[in-house]
Amino acid sequence: MAEQAKYAELVRQFSAFGAVKREMGRILPSDCPAGSAAVLTLLGRHGDMRMSRLAELLSVDMSVTSRHVTHLAERGWIQRSPDPADKRSRILHLTPAGKARLDELSERTTRLLAERLSDWTDEEVGQLTRLMARLRASFDDCRAAPQRPPRPPAPPDAAAPRTAPTTRTPAATT
Repeated sequence: MAEQAKYAELVRQFSAFGAVKREMGRILPSDCPAGSAAVLTLLGRHGDMRMSRLAELLSVDMSVTSRHVTHLAERGWIQRSPDPADKRSRILHLTPAGKARLDELSERTTRLLAERLSDWTDEEVGQLTRLMARLRASFDDCRAAPQRPPRPPAPPDAAAPRTAPTTRTPAATT
């Protein structure tokens, strides 16, 4: 039961972490909401990419990604170019103005974190960073390989496995 309590506390902490994210969002310029900032950050970190890859990295649907991309393109922060390998697709590029906006956003968030964590040691900040990266990696693993729900336990009287007659479908015969 103690194990269950520690995960329940973790859920409460995740919920409370929303306040941290909201405060970080308040320092963003009005013309660059959190979703747009996330797109700029990903393009800055990973380089040019297709919209489908961006949607995957954002863990959102293509329509949401498209809205963010349109918002950024209208401001001249990203450019959409035809994909040489598939003319129907677009490759997203960070423009010099987008890079400048990304640098500004990074400076703002770094300054906020330095201010709020000024009483933390370098070791504590490093430990938080490592644990957050590890947590994120655990969830990336789950996204990459969908997990099946655990099987329910077998009823106590099911000591011997029962075999059902085999039925072949057209797909099973090939």
